[in-house]
Amino acid sequence: MQTVKGAFGRLKAPFGVLALGGAGVVLLQFVDPTKPGNLLPKCPFNWLTGLNCPACGATRMVHALLHGDVVSAFHFNAVLLALGLPLAVWLFSRWTRDRWTGERRSVPKSVGVAVLVVAAVWGVGRNLAGV
Repeated sequence: MQTVKGAFGRLKAPFGVLALGGAGVVLLQFVDPTKPGNLLPKCPFNWLTGLNCPACGATRMVHALLHGDVVSAFHFNAVLLALGLPLAVWLFSRWTRDRWTGERRSVPKSVGVAVLVVAAVWGVGRNLAGV
């Protein structure tokens, strides 16, 4: 039988991820990634190639969401907003539940394949369309 103390011990990793995410949210609350010369690093893929990676716009999207501007968030990264955030919430909940219960369930391979296909299509499409 597992103890509650043991279950909380297994939740250190999810709590750590939440803490890091919270720190990022606090930073984006005060730093505007759309302003030149901000404290944030540039996307390495964009810096090397001049192209937008599938996640380019994610930081600007989160900043816009934090300031209540859903329309701008959608403009900055529509696919991540519509598909990526719900997927991240689902994966995080699943991971946290598995850590709590001690189960080890794998994510279906079809989820990974779908993410790669959508990322590739979005990455190519947004660069061809100049979004």
